[in-house]
Amino acid sequence: MRTRATFAALTAVAALGGLAAPAAHADEVRGDIRITDVVINGGKNIVADATTPETVTVSVTATDPTGIHDARVELWRGTDWANPDAVILPDQDLADCVPAGDTAATCSLTVTLDQYRWLQNSDAGTWKVSVWAWAEGDGYAFQEARTTTRLQRYSKLTANASPEPVKKGATLTVSGNLTRANWDTQVYAGYTNQPVKLQFRKAGTDTYSTVKTVYTGSGGALRTTVTASADGYWRWNFAGTSTTPAVRATGDYVDVQ
Repeated sequence: MRTRATFAALTAVAALGGLAAPAAHADEVRGDIRITDVVINGGKNIVADATTPETVTVSVTATDPTGIHDARVELWRGTDWANPDAVILPDQDLADCVPAGDTAATCSLTVTLDQYRWLQNSDAGTWKVSVWAWAEGDGYAFQEARTTTRLQRYSKLTANASPEPVKKGATLTVSGNLTRANWDTQVYAGYTNQPVKLQFRKAGTDTYSTVKTVYTGSGGALRTTVTASADGYWRWNFAGTSTTPAVRATGDYVDVQ
């Protein structure tokens, strides 16, 4: 994770190149520049698996009568921007700015989550997003917490119904396992004590119905029994949490005879 000290050095270099880069505090605007939009990862949560570094795009749209020269973002956690608990900086020193007419531009940067260098389980959750924009003239804008984004640990969910086939009226056992990426160890680990819905879709229909809710046990294990009544598909459905995305298991078809 790059530190804010690194960013301070980068902005000093930018200032030497002609960009005004004052020390930001709270929201600031100089001139007629306006930040009109900020989009993180296409508006979706940022989800990283256990082993593959995840790179996402952040775009900043701004407008100024003189045009837009550059923009920058910073993800941070805590209650005080000046003294954050953690900071994530973009991969580039300068954004790629594409003009939209004479006065506006959309500037893009990337942010990479690297499990092998700094990403840890404790990083999952909500992050605030600070934004800077510089005009071609003297305009400058800073927003301390323009928006937020979530970093989440990729999740997996399995389902298995047995026996197959099964006699009508007999007991059917549905099991499964809920796991999520462990960024500390680069493996998948069970997600325990989580409510997961058991759902059934009758053969020839398109809609799943919830039968019951079961909590995951040790290692994220799921197991329950139902009475077999009709041919169809059984699956588990996890709604997700702030640190872990929602996931649905592939339905397991059971032939009831």
